[in-house]
Amino acid sequence: MSRRQRALISRGEVWDADIPGVGRHPVVAVTRDSAIPVLSAVVCVLVTSTFHGHVAEVELGPSEGLDRKSAANCDNVFTLPKRVLSRRRGMLGPTKLNELDRALMVALGLG
Repeated sequence: MSRRQRALISRGEVWDADIPGVGRHPVVAVTRDSAIPVLSAVVCVLVTSTFHGHVAEVELGPSEGLDRKSAANCDNVFTLPKRVLSRRRGMLGPTKLNELDRALMVALGLG
């Protein structure tokens, strides 16, 4: 990914990432948009093909650029260097972003 592309990452976007110790997985960027341009790393949640329906998950799928039904699991939060984000897949819409905010609050014990 070029420096220009890394600056264009936005909160709620789904990216493929090469996660150390995990391998290549989709992730959702959750860092606030105003901070992304000045940081070398972003906070992301892991997307898996396993969906359990618990309160710290957000169901995702083809509408968000994924190949199949999946889940953004907010119990799996990573800070990743922007350089490991290799391909933009899609974006969460406003409803999914609200669900993501609620799931993060639950997962992080903020509510």
